[in-house]
Amino acid sequence: MSGNGLTYSEQGGEAAPELAQEAAPTVTPSAPAAFGLFSSDTKKNEDLKQMLESSKDSAKLDAMKRIVGMIAKGKNASELFPAVVKNVASKNIEIKKLVYVYLMRYAEEQQDLALLSISTFQRALKDPNQLIRASALRVLSSIRVPIIVPIMMLAIKEASSDLSPYVRKNAAHAIQKLYSLDPEQKEMLIEVIEKLLKDRSTLVAGSVVMAFEEVCPDRIDLIHKNYRKLCNLLVDVEEWGQVVIIHMLTRYARTQFLSPWKVDEVVDEYSESNFYESDEEQKEKDQKLKTIYTMDPDHRLLLRNTKPLLQSRNAAVVMAVAQLYWHLAPKSEAGIVSKSLVRLLRSNREVQYIVLQNIATMSIQRKGMFEPYLKSFYVRSTDPTMIKTLKLEIMTNLANEANISTLLREFQTYVKSQDKQFAAATIQAIGRCATNITEVTDTCLNGLVCLLSNRDEIVVAESVVVIKKLLQTQPAHHGEIIKHMAKLLDNITVPVARASILWLIGEYCERVPKIAPDVLRKTAKSFTNEDDLVKLQILNLGAKLYLTNSKQTKLLTQYVLNLGKYDQSYDIRDRTRFIRQLIVPNEKSGALSKYAKKIFLAQKPAPLLESPFKDRDHFQLGTLSHTLNSRATGYLELSDWPEVAPDPSVRNVDVAESAKEWTGIPGKPKKEKPTEKFYSESEEEEDDSASTSSSGSGSASESEKEDEDEGSTDESSGSSSPSEESTDSESDSKESAAKKRCRAVNESDSQDIKKKAEGISIKRSTSSSSDTEYTSSDECSSDSKSDSESGKSRNATSNKVSKKEEKPAQDRKTPKTQDMFLLDLDDFCPVTTPVAVPTAAVLSPSLAADLEGLSLSSSSVIDVTMQVSVPTKTHELLHRMSGKGLAAHYHFSRQPGIFGDRMVPVQVTVTNTTDQKIENIHIGEKKLPPGMRMHEFNPIECLEPGGSITATMGIDFCDSTQTASFQLCTKDDHFSVNIQPPVGELLLPVTMSEKDFKKEQGMLTGMNETSTTIAVAPQNSTRLVIIERVVKAANLGVVPSGQDNIHRFAAKTMHSGSLMLVTVELKESSTAQLIINTEKTVIGSVLLRELKPVLSQG
Repeated sequence: MSGNGLTYSEQGGEAAPELAQEAAPTVTPSAPAAFGLFSSDTKKNEDLKQMLESSKDSAKLDAMKRIVGMIAKGKNASELFPAVVKNVASKNIEIKKLVYVYLMRYAEEQQDLALLSISTFQRALKDPNQLIRASALRVLSSIRVPIIVPIMMLAIKEASSDLSPYVRKNAAHAIQKLYSLDPEQKEMLIEVIEKLLKDRSTLVAGSVVMAFEEVCPDRIDLIHKNYRKLCNLLVDVEEWGQVVIIHMLTRYARTQFLSPWKVDEVVDEYSESNFYESDEEQKEKDQKLKTIYTMDPDHRLLLRNTKPLLQSRNAAVVMAVAQLYWHLAPKSEAGIVSKSLVRLLRSNREVQYIVLQNIATMSIQRKGMFEPYLKSFYVRSTDPTMIKTLKLEIMTNLANEANISTLLREFQTYVKSQDKQFAAATIQAIGRCATNITEVTDTCLNGLVCLLSNRDEIVVAESVVVIKKLLQTQPAHHGEIIKHMAKLLDNITVPVARASILWLIGEYCERVPKIAPDVLRKTAKSFTNEDDLVKLQILNLGAKLYLTNSKQTKLLTQYVLNLGKYDQSYDIRDRTRFIRQLIVPNEKSGALSKYAKKIFLAQKPAPLLESPFKDRDHFQLGTLSHTLNSRATGYLELSDWPEVAPDPSVRNVDVAESAKEWTGIPGKPKKEKPTEKFYSESEEEEDDSASTSSSGSGSASESEKEDEDEGSTDESSGSSSPSEESTDSESDSKESAAKKRCRAVNESDSQDIKKKAEGISIKRSTSSSSDTEYTSSDECSSDSKSDSESGKSRNATSNKVSKKEEKPAQDRKTPKTQDMFLLDLDDFCPVTTPVAVPTAAVLSPSLAADLEGLSLSSSSVIDVTMQVSVPTKTHELLHRMSGKGLAAHYHFSRQPGIFGDRMVPVQVTVTNTTDQKIENIHIGEKKLPPGMRMHEFNPIECLEPGGSITATMGIDFCDSTQTASFQLCTKDDHFSVNIQPPVGELLLPVTMSEKDFKKEQGMLTGMNETSTTIAVAPQNSTRLVIIERVVKAANLGVVPSGQDNIHRFAAKTMHSGSLMLVTVELKESSTAQLIINTEKTVIGSVLLRELKPVLSQG
């Protein structure tokens, strides 16, 4: 997922988690509320209003949490709007966040009151906190009043240029709201959309494409320059953004590329050169190579970049990719989507319904795609009727000579189903199979005739209707079946079935001359009691018999016509008058009566038993219009493929020199090119797809993505950095391993590369000698996190180096297998032994001068350090009374790396307070939350009376304060116990330089920063006391500080390795500001709450 794909609860800092933890206990019903049937919420709401008007922030915060809790439960809190809106200008950031959440819900309902706070929202658009800026924009765009359109327009324009991608994302959302409010703003909004489409942040991409689809879906020209970027970013965009982008790119591709379906052979061309170079050449090629087609590289790029998304956990994404392949891919490649669609059939029934509808449409045109998965469509007894019917439809579409016998056996079971609607659909499916596969027509017909003796009326009725349709295809051979059906007429009461039998007897009355008049006699008796549908067929039967056998049926027909003349239904009366004039000649009869026999007994065409999904393929798969089989509002048609491919050069992007990244890869020889064309276009595309960090979002999860890419590059070059799980406590073994690794790299490289690496290492070792002891041997094996954090500083120096390095890079000749970045200095080991060759001999003068300016301290050095303080506080695990004499206590030992980096070590002390020995003390059944793991201590065979033993266990709490529940067992008993960690014990202390701390802190601002002001007693404001109290409360490492009033601490979370930076800044008048910067905003807010009393207590 995208590095930028932050959910709202994460961005909201501590608001959402605290709501879950604290709001629940506060909403405690009062005693009278137990009789809620007779009481109202007036008193409770009055209480909330008083709390909101309180001077204490804590009361206001509590009230807001309760109000947001009410909204979450679906209760109406609109009457509190005036009281809430007063707090919109609160200085407390937590209150402000919750107020904005409330306003977003009710601003549209209470527009007049919301307008009174418009100036506050405008000020909030300049707030330093990106969440407040974004929330203000969301509230502003929720006020649906035309008078503030200019203000909204200005706010959207400013937000579209905001440094935070989250704010820009909200600007894209606001565009759609403003357009629906005032469509006249379209041109100005298109300008903002054009600007946001150029944004390289994955967080923004999905939202701006959604705005594009809403406001100006016909402006394809805006997509040209951004097409390749969108294709490359697609895999990192959040899921719903992926769906929108894929649908938009499907429409785009149908207008820009040639159809891959009209050809027999597909020639894939991956090079950048274009197949069509001029109109004349195109005509020549078309004449010579009619069957050969070359896919546009951009067309192939789209197919290649969407293929991995077939493995997405989101059903909508898989469906979107499937429809893209269906509408855009060559028919030979479209089959890859079938397996992914079949996988979705394990989802809930709503997803199954949509997926099966789309499969039903696909299976009509391309049976081969789903034939291997035929058994996946067998009906289960637990399936709802709508799913059963769709599966039946697909099986009928997939039926062929090879599998028809298997399917008919399956259908026989379905006919016996208790679900009558499904049984009827199965009979129709049998009829369709009989029509489509001539080899089984007779078998199916005989089977349907057998069903006529079924006890169930609905089954019999449906069989009659299907037999009627089948008999129309070859009536000459089936006189006996018609006679058999005539006998059933007395027993069948379903109108459709009775009408079908009467129609059959009337149509083929000449083949059953003795039975037909008798049928008319019987039905004439019951004419007045029949259904309208049956009455019409009785009239038709009488007319046909009058024309073919008037001697026997003349009087009967006239009797039926007289009955119809006075019928209540005007349809029957009209039909009666029409038939009488047509078949009974008199003076008034026109010329038509001569042709009455030809009209009534004309040869009817046999009905086509077709799938109801046959006409749905003109709608785009996966859309609402396809599901409903009618055009829905907002549906965008898929255009036909162009006959001639539009100019592909419109998608070429001119990359500015300043935006390029230096990719000096010594393993690849460079071609002679001018300076401005230093990078080939293909390399730039690889950079775009490999890393999205150049978007400037600065989010840590994005840099993690960059880490993975860098890690893979390092591994391919043979100098892979160790995994994050390795710790620095084993520095000796790591150092020797690192030296071996570096030696292997140098031996495999060419001599020229070797000299440069050594030269860089010498420069590095001399420059780092003045640093602290922490930068000794770990620089070579710094973990991937520090690599990614130093990525930006490398890029900053890359432009300078690239121009100077250009000539040596062109002249170098190195093996092509080498794939190593010259500037990845962290991948080279510092040379600890003296080098005999002087530096001047190793480096050429120009290269030495070039490397002179490199600042080796630009990459952050973050090392795991030993714990500063071990807490002595113990927690009770099992009381001796509950444990039948067995008592257990635990404390957190803060010993890193005992059971692996992610495990928190816990020392458990068990004591036998009885006068008998206790045997086999061990851990039994574990009830752990998802993702949590536990390393058990070894079983204690025997514990003497009065004895005590300490054992160590490890628990991976997954960076949460959730309780680990398990059973502590003895030979005879087992006791349920819990361990809940303080948030400070989920950390691993690290050390770094002050400069690195400030740099990391600068990258973790905005939503990743929480702060509070605390009162500190003068005797507690000394450096030693602050350090002692902080490290006792949380497992933090001390960072050197050059200022007396600022104390810095750093750690990383045990499970994910996310940095946790704590700053205590002493202010005047005995106050201090406590700041915590971390990606893990939930842990950060809880840690802030725990450290606050520790520092403020006397």
